[in-house]
Amino acid sequence: MVSARTAAAIDRVKAIIDREGVLSISGIRKEFPGVLALDDVQLRIRPGTVHALMGENGAGKSTLMKIIAGVYQPDAGEIRLRGQVVALRSPLDALEQGISMIHQELALMNWMTVAENIWIRREPKNRLGLIDHAKMAQMTADLFARLNIGLDPTVQVSELTVAQKQMVEIAKAVSHNSDVLIMDEPTSALTEREVDHLFAIIRDLRERGIGIVYITHKMNELFEIADEFTVFRDGKYVGTHNASDVTRDDIIRMMVGREITNMFPKVDCPIGDTILEVRNLTLPGVYHDVSFSLRRGEILGLAGLVGSKRSNVAEALFGVHPAESGEILIDGKPVTVANPAQAMAHGMAFLTEDRKETGCFLTLDCLENIQSALITRSHVRNGFVQQAEVNRLAEDMARTLRIKTPNLQETVENLSGGNQQKLLIARWLLTKPRILILDEPTRGIDVGAKSEIHRLITELAAQGVAVLMISSELPEVLGMSDRIMVMHEGHVSGFLNRDEADQVKIMSLAAK
Repeated sequence: MVSARTAAAIDRVKAIIDREGVLSISGIRKEFPGVLALDDVQLRIRPGTVHALMGENGAGKSTLMKIIAGVYQPDAGEIRLRGQVVALRSPLDALEQGISMIHQELALMNWMTVAENIWIRREPKNRLGLIDHAKMAQMTADLFARLNIGLDPTVQVSELTVAQKQMVEIAKAVSHNSDVLIMDEPTSALTEREVDHLFAIIRDLRERGIGIVYITHKMNELFEIADEFTVFRDGKYVGTHNASDVTRDDIIRMMVGREITNMFPKVDCPIGDTILEVRNLTLPGVYHDVSFSLRRGEILGLAGLVGSKRSNVAEALFGVHPAESGEILIDGKPVTVANPAQAMAHGMAFLTEDRKETGCFLTLDCLENIQSALITRSHVRNGFVQQAEVNRLAEDMARTLRIKTPNLQETVENLSGGNQQKLLIARWLLTKPRILILDEPTRGIDVGAKSEIHRLITELAAQGVAVLMISSELPEVLGMSDRIMVMHEGHVSGFLNRDEADQVKIMSLAAK
């Protein structure tokens, strides 16, 4: 029986939460060496709502979320949780106070099982005080059943795809039963089917009264899932609105301070002779009999659901994980591509889908990252790097892609995820490839930079570069491709020309 005094106290807390939100921040400032990341920003999250946080890369979104999650401490400002001022001194502190975060960069431990990752530090124990692995696996299975996630709790995380790891991160965050759940680009590795699944989970959490902070660059997601949104620009608060009160163009203007008139600046480029031909490429148990051709000046989009093995084929072309049988021909001649060095010698470049694990050298600076591919092929004279020329090219490309960094001597791990992605694109564009393989080229990229990268891809095609572009975003595939190849479970299920392709046809081929 709740006493009258306790009931009154509960009512007062509810009134405060209704007025101030379950989470309220004001006047937050955070400065890093040479960079003012946040300058007097504010945010209010109401219970039972999805609040989208929008802004270009470097706008301060992830920095604020890391402050709320206890990763960083602010230099100034106030955080209120359920109406009370709190100091979040560590991620564990934030978790214990009811705040969970799914980071943009996955933070799972690859050598542990799915269940061990989810319940780390909370493992069930048996009578002897040892971890009860059977019970932990059952707890994970029950959690997955509630979230409709079809993964084996006992499988090692290293065996999962990027998309499957993302679902494990989501399940881990939900398992804490927090009042506030922060999702930083949760759909960056998911196809449309997985996004629909995630949105069903989010709607269920919203119905339970959880306040969700949702960071995304994808406009369609905001209008589908968000109740409110807040925009940051250059570390400053711009404004907050109901999602139903604005248009896509309104949001873009708030984000970038300018209008972007053409997200997919695709133009008809002269398409030349076949430069790359793939015949019956096979890696048993992964993909089989993959055959296609790619011509100069052509953008070939590669679509498919998670598990279609699109990325595995790209890795085989670049010699990361070569196929066991089949042929790769360049300019009509069979070539051996047993490693990336051989691929680069044939004029190939490859932007990997996972910038953290297989892309960036996080502990090196921006210049070293950009020049790492460039100096293996050019700008070396008598054994010495032509450093002045390399520096100039790197700086020009950094400006072109609007990479936000104090200077090119900044360590890459200090950059936002989107700026790390731009850095990788800069690296490969500077090699002036003949064949450019792009695996999710705009993942984690803001709307302004997306348009710029699409323009660069089109310009490269106009110069005769052959582009193979893998993307989970169907509008991107449809907007940028001359032809579309669709894969399903390791085989090519069909091709579509630009003038006949639509989302229904792509999904029909991807699911058959």
